[in-house]
Amino acid sequence: QVQVVESGGGLVQAGGSLRLSCAASRIIFSIRDMGWYRQAPGKQREKVAGITSGGSTNYVDSVKGRFTISRDNAKNTVYLQMNSLKREDTAVYYCNADPPPFGLGPRARGWGQGTQVTVSS
Repeated sequence: QVQVVESGGGLVQAGGSLRLSCAASRIIFSIRDMGWYRQAPGKQREKVAGITSGGSTNYVDSVKGRFTISRDNAKNTVYLQMNSLKREDTAVYYCNADPPPFGLGPRARGWGQGTQVTVSS
């Protein structure tokens, strides 16, 4: 089971930037595909971006060109650089393995506390 600690969220104006960090432990991080996920109020948790152990990336269409996922295997850390933020990016952001071992559901095990991102107009 992946144990993670997400950080870097906050309140930002539309058009601004934030960089999220995810420190992972208890896994052989370097061989795991990792992802960033988010859950907005009243919506289901969704995958935002993924990065393979080899560094290949993928993004949901709504964030392409604005968000960049990266990883530092030496630090067991995954990052999400978010630029040109929009109000609809407001959500709690989580990181986890990709795919998450126990699913995306609201009561699924194996998720951290997440970090709140709030984008104001």
